[in-house]
Amino acid sequence: MTDPTHAQTHDQSQPQARAVRLGPRSVGALVLVSAIGVIAFGWPLFADADSGLSAHEQDAPWLFAALLVLLVGVVAATVSESGLGPKAVAMLGVLAATGAALRPIGAGTAGIEPMFFLMVLSGRVLGPGFGFVLGAVTMFASALLTGGVGPWMPFQMLSLCWFTMGAGLLPGPDRLRGRGEVLMLAAYGFVASFGYGLIMNLWGWPFLLGALPPGMARDPDGTLAQNLVHFVAYYLATSLGWDLGRAAVTVVLTLALGPALLKALRRATRRAAFEATVTFEAPDRS
Repeated sequence: MTDPTHAQTHDQSQPQARAVRLGPRSVGALVLVSAIGVIAFGWPLFADADSGLSAHEQDAPWLFAALLVLLVGVVAATVSESGLGPKAVAMLGVLAATGAALRPIGAGTAGIEPMFFLMVLSGRVLGPGFGFVLGAVTMFASALLTGGVGPWMPFQMLSLCWFTMGAGLLPGPDRLRGRGEVLMLAAYGFVASFGYGLIMNLWGWPFLLGALPPGMARDPDGTLAQNLVHFVAYYLATSLGWDLGRAAVTVVLTLALGPALLKALRRATRRAAFEATVTFEAPDRS
């Protein structure tokens, strides 16, 4: 008869399986995608009056196309380096479909977006590489499901990529278990929910130049510090409440469902044996 205490200790001592291991090519692709994202989000704080705001609006479809190409590069790099097999692809599809289905539940209602807690838990169990790809696929699928396809979609995809990947970069994936891990994930979900909303506000803020009071609107002639103050005032006045709702829902669902879902995800990962090495033995001719 198996001792449950021994089994639990043995389970916690095992290295956590990852659907995607980040190698040099994978890291390079992720850094490239993230660099494009930083430029795409951050340009309003640095661009001068001669930069041409209207040109940025026309760049969104091109950014979307470039993002898709680079995400394919991320997947190709991880396949060649760590072998993203059919089981990992199936797991990606199931989680992305679940996240896409969860998003419309509270769409348009005080930031109630339950898919974010699933991204936190999935990124934690399956790793930053898988989390990055999962974030992009989930947002793309949810946009198609809700009809939310537009110039904002590439920015949403990048933001959710970072959100999910960040959960995979949290410390102690092979050691920290139990209540401490759930509390850490809840804290991350709380902070990252505000981070997601904060950077998403950057993409549309410049286009509200004539609709905002001077203390909130982007000043093309202003300094970085001035525009940063204006943006923070804009965020606090327009989006803080919405992001608070997202953060609260993420924390509540992580605390309530996190232990069971983490266990289920880890069990599925072990059974899928993402990292199992396939060997072929010569037939016995004796």
